[in-house]
Amino acid sequence: MKITTKQLRMAPGRIISQVNNGQEIIVTYRGKPSAKIVPIAERQNSNLEETGNELFGIWKNRRDIKDVEQYIRNIRKGRNRDN
Repeated sequence: MKITTKQLRMAPGRIISQVNNGQEIIVTYRGKPSAKIVPIAERQNSNLEETGNELFGIWKNRRDIKDVEQYIRNIRKGRNRDN
């Protein structure tokens, strides 16, 4: 099924419902395919539950970073320097 970005904004619940029923949806922007919304397979879903949230997997098993908050503060310090 193809939908426009406007249709995605206007009826996201209906679209997600269709995806949950197994349908793949291609989102178009100005007539060209831009994104694809696909259902998550059961195997992928179980992997997400094990890791908690895959977006933050970059911090997993990092032995060199003891305090993540301090590490981020140090990275951000470089942005404010007047060099």
